[in-house]
Amino acid sequence: MRYLLDAEGRGALARLMKRRPLLGFDFDGTLAPIVMQPDEARLPEATAKLLERLAARVPVAVVSGRQVLDVRHRLGFKPTHIVGNHGAEDELDGPDPRVVMTLGAFRERMLRMEPRLNEAGATIEDKGASIAIHYRMAKDPVAARDAIAVLVADLPAGIVTEPGKRVVNVLVEGAPDKGDAMTRLTARYGADAGFYIGDDTNDEPAFERAGPDWVTVRVGPRLDHSHARYYLNEQAEVDEVLRLMLAQLDVTG
Repeated sequence: MRYLLDAEGRGALARLMKRRPLLGFDFDGTLAPIVMQPDEARLPEATAKLLERLAARVPVAVVSGRQVLDVRHRLGFKPTHIVGNHGAEDELDGPDPRVVMTLGAFRERMLRMEPRLNEAGATIEDKGASIAIHYRMAKDPVAARDAIAVLVADLPAGIVTEPGKRVVNVLVEGAPDKGDAMTRLTARYGADAGFYIGDDTNDEPAFERAGPDWVTVRVGPRLDHSHARYYLNEQAEVDEVLRLMLAQLDVTG
């Protein structure tokens, strides 16, 4: 991984923007700063204005773990496309019905154990095509993780878990992921190159499946096991990347 804002990274961005790129962005921790209460997450106004300018010139996709309806009102601009539920919900086609049905067996167990989870400081967010169990607000994170571990110890067939930042995601094995979403959107919008940036485990499929000429970026300290080719030190640097993209579009016309 190389730092995106060094000379090599800036050069890669410049080459990308001379083509017909699709620009893909995760939401929480990437476009929007991480907050203690997930419902308070919003795009900073300056970021929204930069993205609005970009979306007027190239396809801009927001690919989030949130539901489409949830993330849409938090943006402050209209992207070209929104994908939710880690890739399993398209704003045009809705959530994958097979995924929603497969999670039904887990929901029954989850609802029975919800009081115990809440007592430990964990909260459930059922997003239809995926389920998130948050423990960011838990006074005792260890106790919260232990309660979640009991819940997911004996999963129904076809259901898997994926840890994130103070969250455990419950997903359907083989469900469309962010890599699938970026591949699908690249074809839909006739892009010949791509950019994707995210900050968590569920962004790795998009990094891993990116074409050799894509620019993929992980927000956060450099991680050798990530499939992203570049990194940013912190979320606050995203605006600088957007400004560089716009400047290159102005140069190329």
